[in-house]
Amino acid sequence: MSLLKSFIKYNQDQNLFQKDDYLLLAVSGGADSVTLCELCFQAGFHFEIAHCNFQLRGEESERDEKFVHQLAKKYRAKVYVKRFDTKKYGEENKISIQVAARELRYKWFEELLQSDDPHSTFNIQHSTYLLTAHHANDNIETLLMNFFKGTGIKGLQGIVPKQGKIIRPLLFAKKEEILSFIEENKLEFVEDSSNNSDKYTRNYFRHQLIPAIQKVFPQVEENLLNNIEKFKEIEILYQQSIDLHKEKLIEQKGNEIHIPVLKLLKTRPLKTIVYEVIKAYGFSPHQTEEVVNLLKSESGKYISSATHKIIRNRSWLIIAPINTLEANHILINKNDTEIDFAIGKLKIRRLTERPTTLSASEFIVTLDAKNISFPLLLRKWKLGDYFYPLGMQKKKKLSRFFIDQKLSLTDKEKIWVIESDKKIIWIIGKRIDDRFKITDKTTDVLSIHFNRL
Repeated sequence: MSLLKSFIKYNQDQNLFQKDDYLLLAVSGGADSVTLCELCFQAGFHFEIAHCNFQLRGEESERDEKFVHQLAKKYRAKVYVKRFDTKKYGEENKISIQVAARELRYKWFEELLQSDDPHSTFNIQHSTYLLTAHHANDNIETLLMNFFKGTGIKGLQGIVPKQGKIIRPLLFAKKEEILSFIEENKLEFVEDSSNNSDKYTRNYFRHQLIPAIQKVFPQVEENLLNNIEKFKEIEILYQQSIDLHKEKLIEQKGNEIHIPVLKLLKTRPLKTIVYEVIKAYGFSPHQTEEVVNLLKSESGKYISSATHKIIRNRSWLIIAPINTLEANHILINKNDTEIDFAIGKLKIRRLTERPTTLSASEFIVTLDAKNISFPLLLRKWKLGDYFYPLGMQKKKKLSRFFIDQKLSLTDKEKIWVIESDKKIIWIIGKRIDDRFKITDKTTDVLSIHFNRL
């Protein structure tokens, strides 16, 4: 089957795009992207061209840009060109040149797809997709790199043919087929000299590792391409199983995730399921073991990602946003002086001596810090909570206390408490616990000031 027929068939089999869709082609000027242009042209698809000049190869980069302009004229296609200071971007963001180039180009492609440029021929009544020229050999290299990086089953699928608005319609074609198509159609293209350098990971796999493996397993490329298809089906089964476990374990409460510790401990395989739960909240694979250790730790222990905390709170693991205005469970550490939360702000101070006069305000409390353990837990009250109201030696459920206080349902919904080592020390704005009151023997004082929004 010719490459053109294979291209059309692959598009139909994968349901990538339709005849009346408007396409934006990412074109470097190399053999792969030139082939993509010619195939789209021969198949009768309407397309425009986008070219990134990363300004990393001097005159060669300028040559590529000029070539893409000529290519666009050949196909009578509108061309978009963007010049990037890639080196500066990488230095400012402390990332490699490869990562910098990837971030810059995909951010720009996204902007183009969302553009309202009146001079563009894109019709907003039609779908608009970005097409890249990734091919089968790219897919093999990606599979191997993901395997050695330890990305798990998902990474072993290699490059997916369609991801949102991004489509890779050449994944069926091997490099040798693309070069044959170039020769048959007498197509001109430009060579990127950096492709010959093994300092880039992908090039090392392409020039060194895969040829070395082929000496032992000559059919390695075909075998790996077949494995990619198998891994795609395995991933479907894997994800179905993970979703069932999540459904049994996770309780969604507002912006938080609550997971019963005992139920999670009985789950197998534990580490795999733990990671599948926590990865969506910014936690790395290396933090999986820390989360497993939380299951056996005391209440109040926690670990953090850039966006969330996982807190061990009694018989639960709670995944809560670090942004305290969004969370219903907030840890107060020993050195914290201010905490913003949903209904106001807490100001916290440690005093080295007993104050001469004690505040009578419901919004400013002074507590004996001797028996207070950090971190404290700031949370909404819940049924079953109890404390020892100031002046009483017997415990009282908060629900009964609220009845005595004649609080409305709306008032009760706004009640938060501060907890130390599973003991409520203050119903904020209402009453402290008698066990933490100031006495004549108090030498260490915790002062908390509540400002309501």
